[in-house]
Amino acid sequence: MQDLNNFVVRWIDWNLCLDPEGGPNWADNFVDSPILVYGDKDQFIKQPMFYAMGHFSKFIYRGSRRIQVSRRSLAPIENVGLLTPNEENLLLVLQNRDEPNPETYMAYTSTNDGLRFSKSQGQVTHDEQFDASVAEKHESLPKEFDFFTTGVVLRVDSTIKFQTIEGFGGAVTDAASLNWRKLPPAAQDKLIETYFGPNGLEYNMMRVPIGGSDFSTHPYTYNEQPWNDTELSNFSLTNEDISFKIPMIQNCIKAATSEIHITATTWSPPVWMKTNEKISGYGQLKTEYYQIYADYHLRFLEEYKKHDIHIWAITTTNEPVNGIIPVVTFNSMGWIPSQLGRWIENNLGPTIRKSVFNRTLILGVDDQRLMLSAYMLGMEKAAPNSINYLDGIAVHYYEDFVSPEILTNLHKRYPTKIIVATEACEGAYPWETSKVKIGSWDRAQNYVKDIIEDLNNYVVGWIDWNLCLDPNGGPNWASNFVDSPIIVYEDKGEFVKQPMYYALGHFSKFIPRGSARLQVTTLSTEGIENVAVITPKGNVVVVMQNRKPHTVPVKIYVSSRKAININMEPESIKTVEINSVS
Repeated sequence: MQDLNNFVVRWIDWNLCLDPEGGPNWADNFVDSPILVYGDKDQFIKQPMFYAMGHFSKFIYRGSRRIQVSRRSLAPIENVGLLTPNEENLLLVLQNRDEPNPETYMAYTSTNDGLRFSKSQGQVTHDEQFDASVAEKHESLPKEFDFFTTGVVLRVDSTIKFQTIEGFGGAVTDAASLNWRKLPPAAQDKLIETYFGPNGLEYNMMRVPIGGSDFSTHPYTYNEQPWNDTELSNFSLTNEDISFKIPMIQNCIKAATSEIHITATTWSPPVWMKTNEKISGYGQLKTEYYQIYADYHLRFLEEYKKHDIHIWAITTTNEPVNGIIPVVTFNSMGWIPSQLGRWIENNLGPTIRKSVFNRTLILGVDDQRLMLSAYMLGMEKAAPNSINYLDGIAVHYYEDFVSPEILTNLHKRYPTKIIVATEACEGAYPWETSKVKIGSWDRAQNYVKDIIEDLNNYVVGWIDWNLCLDPNGGPNWASNFVDSPIIVYEDKGEFVKQPMYYALGHFSKFIPRGSARLQVTTLSTEGIENVAVITPKGNVVVVMQNRKPHTVPVKIYVSSRKAININMEPESIKTVEINSVS
């Protein structure tokens, strides 16, 4: 690519084939080749270099002309563009992020100073002087190993695995889809690609409201009329679904590099089902409508399936504490734990499990860390079988000053239940006067800290709130404006990616579904925020954050004697992918 982009007109490889030693060569100047011949087996093998060459030779005909390609992304995508001789076909040869070769690593760095996924690489070294497996046990350490001067030393143990990762994503709310639709068509496509495509963050999870939320232009539900309609005879999707959310979701599905696991949540049922008959405030579900509310969820699954949108999971109502302690003014419905347990046990659970959607997961609680144990224990006590219907627990971001050990304790009590973080955003607190803070690195750091904490405490998936908002942090009918990783400027027909966007990418781009979290031990006095996984390909991925104003040297052992040495720049996020686990 470099040669073609700098006026080279032909590119000739060296030897077409060599033997396994890289020869013969009388001067012992052995090298590699795209094809290696095994004379004793009467066969040859084609190496990755062979296929790399083919991406050019097979498609770029003699007489093709190189053309200019402009890059409008900070992502490190190498490319060359050409026009075929008949000038009818445009060719683009692209190379995405590099996979590390054996015994090497690739690192991607974003900083407060402006680096975004800046790529570097290095070698895995062999340490003859130090055995990390001994250090883990705090046995005999070499005298020259000074914990106080060597920076941070981590030991990643690929033999000790924890939860399997589902993925990362964001929410398609009314607000997000409305803002997306305000962009020109090309920018709409670009926004979707930026999140879900192979050259973007490769999101593979999503959340969508069942009906309206506060991030709508007005409060609404499905089947608002007729009153007391126990047959849900008027259940139908709204214009917000048909014209905005569904088209956005469908475009995300087309762009995505893997299946998108979609979680759906109700904020409030029709007000005639509620004790206060209002969209918000202190109100619970009338007992005579317990089954109707379960049917309400089933009808939503049916309607979205008609548009080829399959819901991976539903939750048991958004933030149920909001209808018990009514401090918010937006769509809500309250559940006390015993009521919620009985509804799941007698209505929602059986309804979903006996339907064609019996593989749709049910995630319980969907509220803050502080609420989870009280709800789960309360449900278990009042309706023990309710726990059997739950596939997992959903948690929100806004009280994450509470210790994340709550999540680990829940995992220990309910080891078969997954934990999914289903909502997060910055600028949500009432005292935060700047709801949208363009370019805020602090907010990116908050995201990284939270994701690392969650993953290290058995969370399997992390879903951001609105995929995009306007410069005010809306629209939001209840004026509950917040920030978003992408802000849309309708008047300019463009969008901007904030540091939070890149923070999320340091996880979603490099930790594919099926990765398993690994044990990480800090061997030094000084530590650093970190989480490590092993990918389905067998590479170790470590995500670290340095919030300090100075560089921190880090040594990462991936076996007892194999390690990499790397620097964490001031106020930086770094993802390291290491191809060495033996």
